[in-house]
Amino acid sequence: MDIQPVSASRRTELELAAAELDNLIESKLTELGQTPNALSSDEVFLRRIYLDVAGRIPTLAEAKTFLESNNPDKRVELIDQLLSSPDYVSNTYNFWADTLRLRERPQPNIVLDPFLAYVKDAIRTNMPYDQWVYEMLTAEGKVWENPATGFQLRDDGMPLPYVDNTVRVFLGTQIGCAQCHDHPFDQWSQYQFYELAAYTAGTRTRIKKGDPGFTKGNPANELINEAKKHYDKGRVPGAFQRMVRANTYNVSEVKTNLRLPHDYAYDDAKPKSVVEPAVLWGEVPTKSKQASPRHQFAAWLTSEDNQQFSNTIVNRLWKRFLGVGLVEPIDDFRDEHPCANEPAMAMMGKELVRSGYNLRDLTRIILYSQTYQRSASDYQLTSGEPYYFPGPIVRRMTAEQVWDSMLTLAVRNSMPFQRPGADQLKPYLDVDFSTLTFDQAKSQSEEFAKTYFLAAYNRSLNQHAYQGNVLCRASELPAPQKPDHFLRQFGQSDRETIDGSETEATVPQILAMFNGPITHVMLEPGSAIVDDVLAIEQTRDRVEAIFLSVLARRPASKDRLLAAKELSRMTNDNVGYGNIIWALLNTREFLFIQ
Repeated sequence: MDIQPVSASRRTELELAAAELDNLIESKLTELGQTPNALSSDEVFLRRIYLDVAGRIPTLAEAKTFLESNNPDKRVELIDQLLSSPDYVSNTYNFWADTLRLRERPQPNIVLDPFLAYVKDAIRTNMPYDQWVYEMLTAEGKVWENPATGFQLRDDGMPLPYVDNTVRVFLGTQIGCAQCHDHPFDQWSQYQFYELAAYTAGTRTRIKKGDPGFTKGNPANELINEAKKHYDKGRVPGAFQRMVRANTYNVSEVKTNLRLPHDYAYDDAKPKSVVEPAVLWGEVPTKSKQASPRHQFAAWLTSEDNQQFSNTIVNRLWKRFLGVGLVEPIDDFRDEHPCANEPAMAMMGKELVRSGYNLRDLTRIILYSQTYQRSASDYQLTSGEPYYFPGPIVRRMTAEQVWDSMLTLAVRNSMPFQRPGADQLKPYLDVDFSTLTFDQAKSQSEEFAKTYFLAAYNRSLNQHAYQGNVLCRASELPAPQKPDHFLRQFGQSDRETIDGSETEATVPQILAMFNGPITHVMLEPGSAIVDDVLAIEQTRDRVEAIFLSVLARRPASKDRLLAAKELSRMTNDNVGYGNIIWALLNTREFLFIQ
């Protein structure tokens, strides 16, 4: 997974922006009579930056390299190194997968793997954020021809919720209530909702009459009916049906009118009357006013004049790295939810626009800041008290961070495979209905059944499994996982709701950490941590290696005493070392980001 390194030439400029950000945060703290936290130690920073950027804890070698370095710029250099790594792509994909509700099969016949790979590729290439969003909102074609169409297909058959979800994700504004009635707590009316929805009302997601092969009826249905004559008892294999029906999904735009619902109850218009498109605020950019409605909507949403577009992604990234948004909830900007530091948000928004919507450079500004690098505070959103960022807050790892950190301790190669994208899937899925015969469809579907048909593909992953758990980064595993999987037990979203992941403690989590398969694999000979520890001769150095591997810090005196006591109880030192590893894994210090 190649990734373009961050620009070294922009480092000084971004460090100056980070210093300006710190001044704005500290001015607010001073105004309130509060003081910023002290800077974090190298050990705390090391673990935090690996978890926040790489999505995992550092390896023993990585921890020693950083902690033993005397380079005064080592923090900045580590930030840039991690932002230029495949780990960053994997971890950032998990962030967006939760927000965009990414699933391989949102419906049985929709194959979204190319879209999932497209999201990773947008992160890997650092595609300008406005361009990325515009592509997703306007893409046309089949998903393996134009993977960005997956954003539209995710909400296939739900045109009004699609509008609500899009505005919530990219503009931090909740207008869903106005789909049925005027918003009871905000300014949005039902009529305004329909005005906005009129821009995307012409979106179609199925092949239409006049498309290749579509003459008298749906060509997929015709082919499946033909297939029933050739298969025993008319039982057409699932791979045949999935392959054929997947080709009926084709995103396009047609001219149409949107009408109000038949039970529209307000005085400003009559039920079933045609609604003309109109944006919620501002206006469609002049250069796009003659474009199709769908393109007008995308141009307005991503315009640099639409400050809410930049504010929303600033707020999302700020919460990702500091633990609390400048506005909370992060997708409900309104007067009742004031911004904790408007100058800081405005400054970051301007930097984002000035950089050409470079999300990695915005991330660098946040991570370079002393605000991010300070010691963490213990704060709960549910306290009702506003937070003004004397430092980040203590957070529990996400489910994906826990899983990927356990893998770091267990295996040398935590990404033995990557999920398929458009290039891999197209030869097995794409058909031309205008020329396709049953024999051709049968032959191609049989190849699909052996390769990327979902059930067969997931079974093929078992070559990388231990006791039923495929040992690969969370970003490459089937999405979402089954409810009893480690990831779901630790709160991975079911990908049905925006930002649906959870970090609350549960009994299954305790059992998984105490005695789950992933815990067992790292305590067996051949695991990364066991091999690292046993390659060291001195007991003292072995204990230090365990602490550096699991907690990214050296053991304190009391830690060494407890470790010595445990080793003295055991006739087999290896069992004692295993018990120390197991004990550290089950501490709050392991599960939380300080």
